[in-house]
Amino acid sequence: MLNWRPVREIEQRTKLIENETEQLRKENARLKELNAKGRALLSCVDQLCFPPDSSSTPALPTANDGKPSSP
Repeated sequence: MLNWRPVREIEQRTKLIENETEQLRKENARLKELNAKGRALLSCVDQLCFPPDSSSTPALPTANDGKPSSP
């Protein structure tokens, strides 16, 4: 009589590997999406905090032209 147990164990391991592979694919897709969102947020922060023309534009004078305000 042949022992078929090793074949069943191999099939079970193969199924387990397939399931784990699918889980990893889903997790990778989720992480890729989160990374894209993070890059978009960083880009917005960079644009707001460091506008492209900020270093070449002189500061505008204030309303009181630097004179101390009187009480």
